[in-house]
Amino acid sequence: MEEIYDLNHLNLQAGGGNSLINGRMICRVLGILLFIESAMLVLCAGVSVYYGEHDARYFLYTVGMLIVVGLGLIFLSRGASNRITRRDAYCIVAFTWLMFTLFGMLPFYFCGSIPSITDAWFETLSGFTTTGATILDDIESLSHGMLFWRSLTQWIGGLGIMFFTIAVFPIFGGNNMHLFSAEATGVIHDKIHPKITVMAKWIWSIYLMLVIVETVLLVLGGMGLFDAVCHSFTSTATGGYSTKQASVGHWQSPYIQYVIAVFTMLSGINFSLYFLTLKGQGKSFFRNSELRWYLKSIGVLTLIISVTLFFMRDYDAENAFRQAFFQVVSIHTTCGFATDDYNFWPPFTWMLLIYAMFVGGCTGSTGGGMKCMRIGVLALNIRNEFKRLIHPNAILPVRISGRVLPPSTVATVNTFFVFYILCFLIGMTALLAMGVGVDEAFGLSISSLSNIGPALGDYGPAFSWASLPDAAKWLTSFMMLIGRLELFGVMLLLYSGFWAKR
Repeated sequence: MEEIYDLNHLNLQAGGGNSLINGRMICRVLGILLFIESAMLVLCAGVSVYYGEHDARYFLYTVGMLIVVGLGLIFLSRGASNRITRRDAYCIVAFTWLMFTLFGMLPFYFCGSIPSITDAWFETLSGFTTTGATILDDIESLSHGMLFWRSLTQWIGGLGIMFFTIAVFPIFGGNNMHLFSAEATGVIHDKIHPKITVMAKWIWSIYLMLVIVETVLLVLGGMGLFDAVCHSFTSTATGGYSTKQASVGHWQSPYIQYVIAVFTMLSGINFSLYFLTLKGQGKSFFRNSELRWYLKSIGVLTLIISVTLFFMRDYDAENAFRQAFFQVVSIHTTCGFATDDYNFWPPFTWMLLIYAMFVGGCTGSTGGGMKCMRIGVLALNIRNEFKRLIHPNAILPVRISGRVLPPSTVATVNTFFVFYILCFLIGMTALLAMGVGVDEAFGLSISSLSNIGPALGDYGPAFSWASLPDAAKWLTSFMMLIGRLELFGVMLLLYSGFWAKR
C-alpha cells in the first residue's frame, strides 16, 4: 500500500523565487479542467433540449463563464514549467473540487430551482462528494436537464474528478501520478498497472460497464430509461441522489430495490479486484482480507436487522430481509438511498447503522467512510496488543491479505482514525452550538464526514436538510469535502508549513 503524506526530498523548482508552489502550472491545470466541466454542462444542455425544456440556456450561460475563466487561467500560466510537485497536486485537487462546485451550482441558481447561494453550493458539493444530502423538498419539480446534472455530478465524483480526467483525458503526462495520489490520499488500492493512465482507463471501463448493466436491468424492471440512467449513475457512485422525492421507495418494486442494492454493494468493493479478476487472477478476489470483512459486516448486520424487523415490527420475512439488506448496503457503502425510514426501527438497530456509517466501503471503491481496510488494521492491531501482554517479547506484525504491513502504515492508520474521530466530535459540537439537537448533530456530523446523506432524527432518510441553519450548511459542506478527500488532502492546505518557501 502506498502512503503519500511524506513531503520530504521534494527538490522543487517551482518557477518563482524560492517558492515551493508552482502557481502558473496550477492555473494551467485548473483552466484545462474547467473546459472539461464545461463539456459536462453542454451534455446536460443537450438533455434539456431533447426534452424540450428551456433550462438549456442556463447550462450554456455557465459554459460561457467557464470558457472565459478557463482561458484567463491558461493565459496566466504562460511560461509555466511542466512539472507538478506533490504540493502543486494538493492545491490543484482542492481548488478543482471547489471550482467545480462553484460553477456547478450556477445552473441551479440561474434557473431558480435553488434560489439561495448557500443551498445551491450545498446541493452541488453534496453531489460531487457523493454525499447525497439534499435541501430539495420537491425534486420532481426540477427539469430533466437539472436532474441529469445532479446525477452526473455524483457519477464524476464517485471515482474522483482527477481520476476521471486521467482516464478520459490523459493530458498531464508524467504528472498524473501526483494528481491521482493527491485525490486518493491514505490507504489506497494496489497499483495494478505500471502506468497510472492505463489503470485509470481500466477502472473507469469497469465503472461504466456497471452503469450499463444496471441501467438495462432497471429498464427491464419497469423503470423509465431516464430514471434508470440517473439511478445507475448515483448507485455505482454510491451517491444516493434520486430523481424522486421518495427515493427508490417511489417505485414500490422489490425487483428494482434488489438490483440497486446489489450494484451499490458491488460499487463498494475495491475496483482493482475486478481488474485482477478480468486478468485471470480471480483467486485474489475472495482472498482479499478487506473484501471478506466488508461482506461479513453487511451479512451480519442484515441478518440481525432482518430478524429484528420480523419479530419486533411485524414485517413479513421477505420484506424484513429486503428492507434490512437495502438500508444496510446503502448506509455501509455510504450511498444514502432509502426505501424505509429506520427512525421507526428499534433504537438498537440505529447503533448498528451508525457502525456502518463510520466503516464505509472498501479502499479503491466509490464508498466513503473510514474504509474497511483501516477498521481491519485497527482490529488486528488491538488483537496484537492482547497477545503482546501475554508474550511481551513476541514480534507481532499486522497482516492484510497475507502481506505484512510496515509499521509506518499501521501508524498512519492509527493517526487517521484519531483525526477522523476528532473531526467528527468538533463537527458535532459546532452543530450543537448552532442549535441543532443532540441526535441530529450526531447524525449530521458522521453523515457529512462519511459522505452518507441520510442522518438521524429530523434529518433522517424521510427528510431533507433544508431546515438547517445556513451556518450549519456551510459547516457540513466543509465536512463533506474533507471527508471525500480523506481529511489530509484538504487540511494539509491549512497547515502553515505547507506554504513555507523552504
